[in-house]
Amino acid sequence: MQIKVDLITDSTIMAIEFIGRKLEKKVLKEAIDSSEAEMVAVIGRRRIGKTFLITSVYEKQIVFEIAGLQTVSLEGQLKNFAAQLTKVINPDFPIQTPTGWFEAFQLLINYLKPLMGKDKKVVFFDELPWLATAKSDFLSALAYFWNSWASRENIVVVICGSAASWMIQKVVHHKGGLHNRITKRIYLQAFTLAETEQYLKSRHINFDRYQIMHLYMAMGGIPHYLKEVRAARSVVQNIDYLCFSNAGILTDEFSKLYPSLFEKADNHIAVVRALAQKRKGLVRKDIIDLAKITNGGGTTRVLEELEQSGFITSYHPFGKKKKEKLYRLTDEYSLFYLQFIEDKVNAGPGTWQHLSQSSAYKSWSGYTFESICMKHLLQIKKALGIANVYTIPYSFVKRGTPTEKGAQIDLVLDRADSVINLIEMKFHKEVYSLSKAYAEQLHQKQHVFQSITKTKKHLSWAMITAFGFKPNTHSLGLIENHITLDVLFEDIALDY
Repeated sequence: MQIKVDLITDSTIMAIEFIGRKLEKKVLKEAIDSSEAEMVAVIGRRRIGKTFLITSVYEKQIVFEIAGLQTVSLEGQLKNFAAQLTKVINPDFPIQTPTGWFEAFQLLINYLKPLMGKDKKVVFFDELPWLATAKSDFLSALAYFWNSWASRENIVVVICGSAASWMIQKVVHHKGGLHNRITKRIYLQAFTLAETEQYLKSRHINFDRYQIMHLYMAMGGIPHYLKEVRAARSVVQNIDYLCFSNAGILTDEFSKLYPSLFEKADNHIAVVRALAQKRKGLVRKDIIDLAKITNGGGTTRVLEELEQSGFITSYHPFGKKKKEKLYRLTDEYSLFYLQFIEDKVNAGPGTWQHLSQSSAYKSWSGYTFESICMKHLLQIKKALGIANVYTIPYSFVKRGTPTEKGAQIDLVLDRADSVINLIEMKFHKEVYSLSKAYAEQLHQKQHVFQSITKTKKHLSWAMITAFGFKPNTHSLGLIENHITLDVLFEDIALDY
């Protein structure tokens, strides 16, 4: 459903056309249409749009919802529960605060019983990690609610949380009464470039794709961040305001982001800071050294939690052991904050206009473009004509020695049809033309790759550029495919 509005404000954002999330909406609708009780877990980082997704799809079916309150005690959570239940039963007669979660869920059952019928009802627990305070028995009570009553009713129970690692470890992999009770899972990701473009257009913001890419580089496809973009400002002005002014929501978002998702977030932040210094990525040992954290299970947990929450991405180096996998910081906002915002806050109007002319900007934009390309592998595969070919993405790094040259290839696509695509990404303001020196570098990289991997597959170079690729004598016989920025904006949704 789409409601047209004349003025785009925070109060009207909920009325705007729902963008993307095709597979996620399908999963939620399957749950409401099924003949059995369903428990749906929706997991995704802060500001990603989980609540909006659930309330939009289940707007008419939700009969009770409650959101956990951050840093609030068990007593405070129970008082909030009583207030929310009072609201749907009879606002004129406040319900007495229950003594614990088992009593609270019994009150909920008593409210829900008369509502059960032919049409399925939805109960929505938002920010579950905040509801389940230490020693509160919330998860045990939730298991009791599900196992003793809800699992036999015509109901969908939706549980949602921003702390992805907590949701996975405490709920999805719960070893008690919730074990194997989750019937459907949704891992909500940031908007793709295509969804970002659609979202901005739905708000009557018509930047060209080069400008949208710049915006995406600074804040990624996080709906809550994109909601603050204004059509009356250019992309440079929007970034300037949101990231470098007193009123900008992204000036201090970094300090709130990680503590809101992880308990004892210091090590998480240390890892992110280390990876921001080495943008091409680090192996585990180097992360430990640079972040100054101890080796052991705690580090494994931190890396897993950051990856599960979408802040870092691991890549298996081609032909190497699993323990040598490379980790990269792939959260656009975190990288942008550490590169530009942290020591430039309140520098005054025009800060980004100035910084975007610096050499640091060129380095950052090149790396970030690579990272964004690697998040759009479906689009790249389709452009290469291999959408239906089984393909494994790898990184390739060969460190140099005093006697041998090293080599690094941005992206390696190992295909099941005996071909390997070697892919380089270049973010330039004009059509890219291969120089003699760079062509020689690519030949050298290919030689090193072939020597190290001993592969017998055909090696095929591809270039991804912003405004296109101009063949010349240096590229003939070397670059077999080239892809432009427009390809990355193609709307491709997985549909299982």
